[in-house]
Amino acid sequence: MADTAAPGPTRALVLGNPASGSHSPELVEEVRQLCASCLERAEVHLTTGPGDATVAVRRALERTDDAPDLIVAIGGDGTVREVVQGLVPADGGATLAVVPGGTGNSGYKMLWGERPWSESLKAVLTDSGVGGSARLRRLDLARLTETRNYVYLGACSGVIADALLTAKGLPLTGRERYARAFADTADGYAPYPGRVTVDGRVVHEGPTVLANVGGGPYRGGRFQVLPDSLLDDGLLDVCVIGGDVPAAEVPELTLNAAHMTHPATVYARGRRITVERTDGRRLPLEHDGEYQHGIGAAATFEVLPGALPVWAPAAP
Repeated sequence: MADTAAPGPTRALVLGNPASGSHSPELVEEVRQLCASCLERAEVHLTTGPGDATVAVRRALERTDDAPDLIVAIGGDGTVREVVQGLVPADGGATLAVVPGGTGNSGYKMLWGERPWSESLKAVLTDSGVGGSARLRRLDLARLTETRNYVYLGACSGVIADALLTAKGLPLTGRERYARAFADTADGYAPYPGRVTVDGRVVHEGPTVLANVGGGPYRGGRFQVLPDSLLDDGLLDVCVIGGDVPAAEVPELTLNAAHMTHPATVYARGRRITVERTDGRRLPLEHDGEYQHGIGAAATFEVLPGALPVWAPAAP
């Protein structure tokens, strides 16, 4: 990821999602207090339902005299996904900081690893810019052409998508909830007939356990489905796990990227990637932790190089 010279933030919109996997009012208040102690102003918005985060960011950035220059997203990958929809089209110079408050928090992990959120956010607020420990980075995004939505972390068809539906019925929280859902869904999972095309070239056709396009290396906060991905190379990565890999083995294989050496795994990069279900039925698909119920038999992703200004650790 390339560093970008940028001044530190001065005004923050702290956006919390009460429906996210590990939300708490105490977390939101801690974030607000830290922002207020370091910046000129910090305001809080708690989302009220799907899509509200996008609307709140757009409205805040449309203000002419006191628009925030920092959006602090507290939530999981789905919350960050909504914030990105409002932030990226804006032309107000606002930047993004992520505080983990969801189930897997893969989007936070791809930026800051396992560092405590208080450490990373304090670096953004007090030690950003040239020579600081936090720098502004311009990350590539994908755009899902069927919905025109931006994809922040990544999108996945097959078993990882259907695991999100399983997770809704589990009485667990955090990464353990998704890990159990992934294992339960993979047990006996039937591959779907699929095809994956990268820049006009078919790289896979046949039984498909999953096809992951992105984006960050992790899904569910711990599964390294795209271990070789680079966040600012102007390309999208895709990993396809074919039907010769028993779906029940995929969770364990992806924990340490062992699937990468299996002959039924295909890994490629490109600027335009299409994932299809070839029997005409609906493609099971999620992106950024949200199941895409409205997708038909195919999904096409286009890269948007350097589209997202987000705070991350300074390069060593």
